[in-house]
Parts: sequence; structure tokens; C-alpha cells
Amino acid sequence: MTLVIGLTGGIASGKSTVSNMIRDWGYPIIDADIIAKEAVDPGKPALEKIIKAFGRDILKGDGSLDRQKLGGIIFQNAAKREILNSIVHPAVREEMLKKRDEAKSNGEKAVVLDIPLLFESKLAHFADVTLLVFTDDEVQLKRLMERNGYTEEEAAMRISSQMPLTEKKKLADAVIDNNGTLLETKEQLQDLFRMWNI
Repeated sequence: MTLVIGLTGGIASGKSTVSNMIRDWGYPIIDADIIAKEAVDPGKPALEKIIKAFGRDILKGDGSLDRQKLGGIIFQNAAKREILNSIVHPAVREEMLKKRDEAKSNGEKAVVLDIPLLFESKLAHFADVTLLVFTDDEVQLKRLMERNGYTEEEAAMRISSQMPLTEKKKLADAVIDNNGTLLETKEQLQDLFRMWNI
């Protein structure tokens, strides 16, 4: 039987690091962000709906989506963020479930659904267990500023657009504390996988 793990975190909490560790161990990762990017490729129905909702100004010269421009709009406007989510999320969910079911039929021991907004989007039921990659607020802020070159204000704004990690912690079946070293994170992950017999 395939264990379906719903992996989540917050921006700059280290979810991708944990996802890559699991991938290195040979488990399939179904990454919602990658599927979401592909869902808005030129010619895909979701991009056409986004253009209808936000206008052609959010396109680059080559007809592809200008993510930075769209990001600037939705991070500051919850209503517009909802509109975008209502277009992209259904397309992403459909593709993720298709890939999850393929992994199950291939007899994989485990498959990971890497979903940043797992709880916000109410998708925990897609998985057998949920795993949160957690960091303290200060660590998250510092890492995001370093990683993306944001000012403290820009980083704080992006973090505050998501459910706080302390809230996600209450909802998760398992938590990896990613405030420490990579080795400490890896050891916690190994312990979990042993506990889950995978």
C-alpha cells in the first residue's frame, strides 16, 4: 500500500529542502508549484481565464505570464488573490490527483504531495498523513530576505499572506523543526519515515 504524504510549510520554511531529501531517497514528489506553473503555460485554459480576469497587461512580450507583475497585484489584494486561486487551483488539483493515483498503481511505497497551501486550500484529505516543515518567525523572515533579496517589509508582507506556521502546526500530523542544521532536519525526517515503515 502506498502512503500518501501531504508535505507543507510556509514561504522560506525549508519545505523544498525536505522535499529534495525525500526525492533523493527515490520517492516520487508531486509538486503543486510546478504543476501550477505548467497550468498557466501559453495555450492552457487556465492562462486564458487569467487574461480574462486580469487583462493582457499581466503577459510578457512572448505571451507568457509575467509572474512578478501578477504577484505584485495579488499579494496586496486578497480579493484578486481569490480570483487567481479559483482559476488555478482546480486545474492543479486534477493533475495532482492523476499523478498521485499513477504512483499508487505503480506500487510506490510512498508518494509526496508537495503543497505549500495544503491547509489553506483544504487539501489535507488528499493525503494519508500531513507533514509540516516548521521554522520560527524570525528564522523564516531572515531566510526569505536572504533568499529573495526582499526588504524586511516585503518579506513580512509575503509571510503574512499565508496562514501562520504556528496555526499549521496544530493541523499537521507530523512536524519537522527546521530551525537547526540540515543534518538535524534529515535525522528528523529519517525517524519519521522509519515510524511510517517506508
